Amino acid sequence: MENIDETPFRITRTVQALGSALRGEPENVPDAGLGSGDRISSEPEKLWFKESSSKNLQNRDFLSPTTVLNTLYADGQVPPVVMGRVLSLKGCGVLPVAGGEVMGEGLRVRVDRIAAFQKVLSGVSAYLKPPSQRQGGVVLNCPALHPKPNLPSPDTLTLGQLRTVLLTDHLGALLRRQGFTVSCCPVLPEDSNIIVFLRILGVDWPSVPVSWTNDEREEKMLEALQNSPYKEREETDGGRRESEGKKMEGEKEWGTLRVNLKRVFQEEQLPGYDPSLGTCTVHRDGVSHLAQLDRATTDCTVSTATAVHVTSCQDEFRQQQIAMLWRASGATVTQRHLVCGPVKTPGSHLSAAQYLQLRRVQMKEASEMKYGEQVQGQTWDDIIKVMTSATVRFELLSTVHMSPVTLDVQREGSVSTKGPRGGVFVMYNCARLHTLFDSYERGMEKGLYPEIPEGSQLDFSALKEEGEWLLLFNYLIPFSELLDQSGQALECDGGGARVNLKTEQICKFLVSLSKDFSSYYNRVHVLGEPLPHLFNQMFCRLQLLRALRELYHRALDTLHLPPIRQL
Repeated sequence: MENIDETPFRITRTVQALGSALRGEPENVPDAGLGSGDRISSEPEKLWFKESSSKNLQNRDFLSPTTVLNTLYADGQVPPVVMGRVLSLKGCGVLPVAGGEVMGEGLRVRVDRIAAFQKVLSGVSAYLKPPSQRQGGVVLNCPALHPKPNLPSPDTLTLGQLRTVLLTDHLGALLRRQGFTVSCCPVLPEDSNIIVFLRILGVDWPSVPVSWTNDEREEKMLEALQNSPYKEREETDGGRRESEGKKMEGEKEWGTLRVNLKRVFQEEQLPGYDPSLGTCTVHRDGVSHLAQLDRATTDCTVSTATAVHVTSCQDEFRQQQIAMLWRASGATVTQRHLVCGPVKTPGSHLSAAQYLQLRRVQMKEASEMKYGEQVQGQTWDDIIKVMTSATVRFELLSTVHMSPVTLDVQREGSVSTKGPRGGVFVMYNCARLHTLFDSYERGMEKGLYPEIPEGSQLDFSALKEEGEWLLLFNYLIPFSELLDQSGQALECDGGGARVNLKTEQICKFLVSLSKDFSSYYNRVHVLGEPLPHLFNQMFCRLQLLRALRELYHRALDTLHLPPIRQL
């Protein structure tokens, strides 16, 4: 049985409890019966909406619209007994209610903000990690990095393929945070050009010695396909023509082994695969791909594994062929395809290497324009490297993965060091928080300020600025559930070939947070005069901003972006 006082606040649990109160299910209100990571049903969500805009948060935190009230009650009149349940709402993870009333827009509810500040800022760590640790293994397969037959290089890697690599890297970090055992595929030769290039972007891809081979597994996979019940044993002229029309991309034919992929997904009842897959000829690079998948699955120490193929839309058909070949070889691993839309560069055609170099040059020029001659030396080289990586990651990962991305890659363009435009803006605001706390620590060393007290010793009624509640309610409290979304979507997926894991959420969250934090920080003078009667408010604000700084670190870590401590 969970302890109400110890359970962190959750938006989903609060919405669940409000829905139960509105429907007249008081027995479910004290504890909605949800585990920390459980998904709530969509029905209660339709009854209530969490507010997020600064304007609406001035008078309400949750709203049940008039249309909902009219559906539930005659003439939309909320019975007093229902109103009583809403106003006395309690439960594990449920935000405390301070008040509520029926207005023209519906039934609006206000949270007890002082109690929320007190509890959240006195136990921040619970809000900076997923609500529960999941179990299971995930193999993340990035087809763009497989030899076809040659190993990809930074000069041959397309921007669409680079998008899939960065998305795989980000998804791996998110899933590991949630407790999954993650194995990435394929392994690449250590110190190869592609490994060096990926490290520049902060991608720590698994590598093996140059002398390593996977020959034994390739022989094993080839033998499995030769013995597969889906192997084409007899071939008519018509069958031969069909096979030749569906050959896999790659090198010349490797023998005459052909497999009927259509039979695989039809007989094994695997929905979502292209009905035109037909029969394909097996090539050496395809067998190599299967052997890498077999290695990754074997290395995944958890028995229940899911393979997610992160592929571009241009390569989706080929990857469906690989997936069905793997199935035909006897693999029983659940397979999902996360498909990325194209990356468009109107007026230009750049490789991944050229794109990264362009952004690095633009980042250095922008920094020199803003900071002048101080932009030199190893420290600035490291800053420009991180800022360039942030720019690239946010440009390629901030869009829903199925949608296309359009980049401005004209040489005369520039990367702005200010303005809400993505990675640079996020890193800049994270650096502002570090500068703030550096200033506070210097003041403390001079004897101007005492140490920040524990949250339990502060009076959080001093946080009256609307932006302070917005930062807590829109970012600190929901962050834990945001970290849980990809694993939740993977486990609750409908079972088709494609899967949507909302990989854009962290980038969008960080950009939105940075806009709201920047607006607040530009309005409010956090470090006040060193006068004892002003310390409580200052310390409350520092507690809030210290929590935000840690939130930035946790979110940026899923993008493998180290925080920049000064700019």
